Amino acid sequence: MTTKTIEIGEFTLKRVQEYVWEMPQEGDMRVPARVLASEELLSEIKEDKTLTQLHNTTQLPGIQEYALCMPDGHQGYGFPVGGVAGIDAEDGCISPGAVGYDINCGVRMVKTNLRYEDIQGTEEDLVNALFANVPTGLGGGGVVNNAPVEEILERGVEWAVEEGYGVETDLAHCEDEGFRAEADATAVSQKAKDRGRNQAGSLGSGNHFLEVQRVTDIYDDNVAAEFGLSKDQIVVLIHCGSRGLGHQVCTDYLRDIEQTHEGLLNQLPDKELAAAPAGSRLAEEYYRAMCGAINFAWTNRQLITHQTRQVFERVFDRSWQEMEMELLYDVSHNIAKKELHTIDGEQKELFVHRKGATRAFPAGRPELPPAYRDVGQPVIIPGSMGAGSYILRGGEQSLDETFGSTAHGAGRLMSRTQAKSEYWGEDVMDDLREQNQIYVKAESGATVAEEAPGVYKDIDDVVTVSDTLGIGDKVARTYPVCNIKG
Repeated sequence: MTTKTIEIGEFTLKRVQEYVWEMPQEGDMRVPARVLASEELLSEIKEDKTLTQLHNTTQLPGIQEYALCMPDGHQGYGFPVGGVAGIDAEDGCISPGAVGYDINCGVRMVKTNLRYEDIQGTEEDLVNALFANVPTGLGGGGVVNNAPVEEILERGVEWAVEEGYGVETDLAHCEDEGFRAEADATAVSQKAKDRGRNQAGSLGSGNHFLEVQRVTDIYDDNVAAEFGLSKDQIVVLIHCGSRGLGHQVCTDYLRDIEQTHEGLLNQLPDKELAAAPAGSRLAEEYYRAMCGAINFAWTNRQLITHQTRQVFERVFDRSWQEMEMELLYDVSHNIAKKELHTIDGEQKELFVHRKGATRAFPAGRPELPPAYRDVGQPVIIPGSMGAGSYILRGGEQSLDETFGSTAHGAGRLMSRTQAKSEYWGEDVMDDLREQNQIYVKAESGATVAEEAPGVYKDIDDVVTVSDTLGIGDKVARTYPVCNIKG
């Protein structure tokens, strides 16, 4: 590999290894910044404010090693989407903007023993039944009306299982077993609770979706077997988060932190990075409230899983147990968690902020469920509704290179406003059905236009970077069959 330097606006990026571009530490930067990308992806990343936001992130107190941007990175709120930052949990800070408004937006994959041939001819019935039974769209409406939000905030998926919306094996195949013990419902405002009360078990809108997929490619036979994946298998991918509750938690704490820690805010280059010093009252309260929103989001995806199982039972006239509709994994990609990482040869507790980035722990990490501790964590990376998605496993290099993280999706190429000016939702749906045999049903054509395949980067390029760097290894690829959106 030849050394190469690229000038992008005010920034100089030097290639330090294949697919790794470093912005050297200078001025007010506390650490260097790194972008993980091919030259093609880098040319897309430079089109917005991603690099400026990444540069700003390096100025957060207590940040360790590097500020990182994954290959699907794009401009976000203060902190880039696709951003990862490990920040000292004793002497650093925690930043709501570096987690995002949709706390624990994430993905889960449900396996089945159905083959693609088993569902051909039923796609339209299936997509209509899913759309009728899984609440979608902006605003209220969930599987559980007037849900006991306080209990969900503090117990997570365990509450759903106890109420008959899941089984014990669902807990065993969810990140942290679907429960953050630090959650505290009293740290969540009444307004946030009220927003979530009738949204438990709903997709919401925007880029959230439920997609029935078929497995088209297996890249690692042994790991795929451990994950229970095989070619032509039907799986279901669910992508959503903490709905209005999580949004309100972020809003509440951003406002309080801006007012209470104005001195720290004035030291930062962007007020959207507002952060509470580690150990402060607001840092502790935000962490407990965020953990509650994390529990709510996991429960939200569990309730949607329950509805999906019931729909499959009706459409295919057999029990979901007969169809072996078991959870492969559920993993967050908007989160800040206390984790132990090796820094300069010593174990240190960090707030690892992942915003539009997926945890990708290799085999051996104690946080992994027993089912995957010897093989590595499943990593689920959705593509656009006209492209494939990928299942990876946590790579051996992830802890050294990215605080155990990789990409979370394809990453946007254009804004929602631009997408709506370039695409017509009904045309997109017609083309997907006629040319790709993909059935899409949505609350509005505008939503489909915002999420048209051309709006996103090439998922294959994103995953190639991850696989080549050894931070997330390719296991399998899937392709859409039908999709519902808000």
